[in-house]
Amino acid sequence: MKSAEIREKFLRFFESKGHTIVPSSPLVPANDPTLLFTNSGMVQFKDVFLGKEHRPYKRATSSQRSVRAGGKHNDLENVGYTARHHTFFEMLGNFSFGDYFKREAIAYAWELLTGVYGLPKEKLWVTVYQDDDEAHDIWAKEIGVPAERIVRIGDNKGAPYASDNFWQMADTGPCGPCSEIFYDHGPAVWGGPPGSPEADGDRYIEIWNLVFMQYDRDASGTLHPLPRPCVDTGMGLERIAAVLQHVHSNYEIDLFQVLIAAAARETGCTDLANPSLRVIADHIRACAFLIVDGVIPGNEGRGYVLRRIVRRALRHGHKLGQSQPFFHRLVADLDRAMGDAYPELRAARDRVAQVLAQEEERFGETLEHGMAILEAALAGGATRLDGETAFKLYDTYGFPLDLTADVCRERGVSVDESGFESAMNRQREQARAAGKFKMAAGLDYDGQSTAFHGYDRLALEGAKVLALYVDGVSVPAMQGGQQGVVVLDNTPFYAESGGQVGDAGELWSADRAVRFAVEDTQKIQAEVFGHHGRLLSGALKVGDTVTAEVDAERRARTVRNHSATHLMHKALREVLGTHVQQKGSLVDPDKTRFDFSHNAPLTDDEVRRIEAIVNREILANAATQARLMGFDEAVKHGAMALFGEKYGDRVRVLDIGTSRELCGGTHVERTGDIGLFKIVSEGGVAAGIRRVEAVTGENALAWVQQLEDTVNEAAAALKAPASELSAKLGQMLEQVKSAEKELARLKSKLAASQGDDLAGQAVEVGGLRVLAASLDGADVKTLRETMDKLKDKLGSAAIVLAGVDGGKVSLIAGVTADATARVKAGELVNFVASQVGGKGGGRPDMAQAGGTEPAKLPQALASVADWVRERV
Repeated sequence: MKSAEIREKFLRFFESKGHTIVPSSPLVPANDPTLLFTNSGMVQFKDVFLGKEHRPYKRATSSQRSVRAGGKHNDLENVGYTARHHTFFEMLGNFSFGDYFKREAIAYAWELLTGVYGLPKEKLWVTVYQDDDEAHDIWAKEIGVPAERIVRIGDNKGAPYASDNFWQMADTGPCGPCSEIFYDHGPAVWGGPPGSPEADGDRYIEIWNLVFMQYDRDASGTLHPLPRPCVDTGMGLERIAAVLQHVHSNYEIDLFQVLIAAAARETGCTDLANPSLRVIADHIRACAFLIVDGVIPGNEGRGYVLRRIVRRALRHGHKLGQSQPFFHRLVADLDRAMGDAYPELRAARDRVAQVLAQEEERFGETLEHGMAILEAALAGGATRLDGETAFKLYDTYGFPLDLTADVCRERGVSVDESGFESAMNRQREQARAAGKFKMAAGLDYDGQSTAFHGYDRLALEGAKVLALYVDGVSVPAMQGGQQGVVVLDNTPFYAESGGQVGDAGELWSADRAVRFAVEDTQKIQAEVFGHHGRLLSGALKVGDTVTAEVDAERRARTVRNHSATHLMHKALREVLGTHVQQKGSLVDPDKTRFDFSHNAPLTDDEVRRIEAIVNREILANAATQARLMGFDEAVKHGAMALFGEKYGDRVRVLDIGTSRELCGGTHVERTGDIGLFKIVSEGGVAAGIRRVEAVTGENALAWVQQLEDTVNEAAAALKAPASELSAKLGQMLEQVKSAEKELARLKSKLAASQGDDLAGQAVEVGGLRVLAASLDGADVKTLRETMDKLKDKLGSAAIVLAGVDGGKVSLIAGVTADATARVKAGELVNFVASQVGGKGGGRPDMAQAGGTEPAKLPQALASVADWVRERV
């Protein structure tokens, strides 16, 4: 039975039992900071089990893509060394949210395994928690499993509920006993049944875990029965496929055999049992699906885990002798194997391959050098690799520590991880020492918070001064001319957050005797705003009341850019694909700068389409709407949570045109207030990260007018109407090309004539004709052509030609083929270049160099004959 059929039969079986088939959630968990990656089927239902979320169904089934390669659940180091560890796997599961419980869950599992999949009943063993008599009796009395094949599993080391057969979500909260189902591979495989001293063997393999959530554990450890017990089950597709396909290792199933064959094809490895092929086959699945779900290789968090997996795969390719990019070519094979089940993979196939190809090229440049250093360090026969070398490999060559450890483990060598950490900490301390600076946000404040009123007003009377700071120190009063920070109890000033810069404006007393110019507004604490600026006149004291007024024009320009950013984000996803995710932004009065995940430059057509979509939204002049609601409710209603933002239980949902995002910033009242939107630049800022800058309103108009001025100036210079500028430029380019061709022809002719003249200047040195000369006005191309002609004329020869242009020296050395055993062109040109402030090199018969000291050229050329004489 093929893996695809096993997956389909599982889902359809539970659908026939009243379960809703729920698609796999992404590998990046939504709104769950406790998890690096989705690592089981229950993750997307976590809030349902906790009672925080309600679904329209009480029974669900899914095939959940999962990754265990970082954080608490990390199987990376075992992949390739065992038969059943993977970075990526599919978890088949069925779930009950307060509906059925143990009896039905056990009966469903038994019916599927023995009835649908046809597993022999006598091959199946089960375990239950030591006190779970209910589950034991269901297995024994209702299902009919013999008592000797039902094993009670107790607590580890006597700690209450610390058992492989007792599941808990955390130290407190939902928990309950488990019942695991094992398959007996037979006496030909070593190992004992679960619970026995030989349980670690491979004869009895766990294939399914049924979790019965029936208790709520409080802080004291006491269990309280849940009013609506739930069921959470998980069965690895790869494990059940191995059983049903009568193989012992997961890597022998049909799905992996396809990928292993592809890895062998791309690496040239003919031994299909080679462990490195298993590593590559496993890793392409994890890497591809992580990229599908928006993860980009990087140096932090999820991006770093992805980079580690990619580089581990490339190292195993290198081990098999493949030094060229190969990994990205496996994406097409993966698509053929899994694209039907996961359409999102098929839709993103080309993008995934491009991201992997870029990462391969980046690491490929240093992999060979790094491996050479590691091989040299291991060549001495030491049993432990020192931490300094491990750190050098990480810092200079991009080798993650676990990649180095992986290589060492294959040689039976350990790694000095504490030495590695010491080197890492030393670098961090040096970076911190070099980067110390004073942060105004680090002010010591313990008073009341600031109430923000800037959504609906730009001026506020009666704001009370809560605190004052000068040079970072709290003061009771501030004098005219001093720079400082003012904290108010109420303010219309927006403090920098979510990429939007802080407001500027002014504070003043009722009689205008006191005036404080606010240059920026920053958060001192999450809900405490600091108004940074200078006291223009008077004296300001703690307890005073002031009028706070925002610079209305500056705010208006900022909100136009901010609102346009939301529309642009949506347009980017519409034009480029849903993989686009915000990776950073800066919104100020002059522009919006937006960083997003995408692995290729935007084409002119894509830019125009994005601009058209945004400007259509502006022309529609739709009203902007902001609402407060719970985070889960907001996401359920389609609001997008932005990268890097932290959200509380209550969030602000912003509707601008057809865009809906979570945002606490200030915005226009209607989309038409934005005026005009224009993208002015686009480029890359990091691997897989692009940056767009755009302008709106008056800034957009000014940009267009400046562009128009430039066009008009160019048209005037060419004496042509602006409408004919393109045609006129085309004509001029053709004229320039024609002139360049004529110039090249004349230079070639000059070179030929100079070559004839120079040939007579050659001197005889040890059977070689040696010539060193300078050609007036010659460029590199002319020098090369002259060199070819001279080599033909002189026969056995060593030649150096030079040209000077704008204070720079160009050098070319040539040695005829019969003389390269005695004189090398690369050494000769470097000898001359070193005397004129340069260096160079090349092949034994032809080499180039440059220099910056033309005054020394005559002497350098004069020394060539003696240099050749010493060698022949």
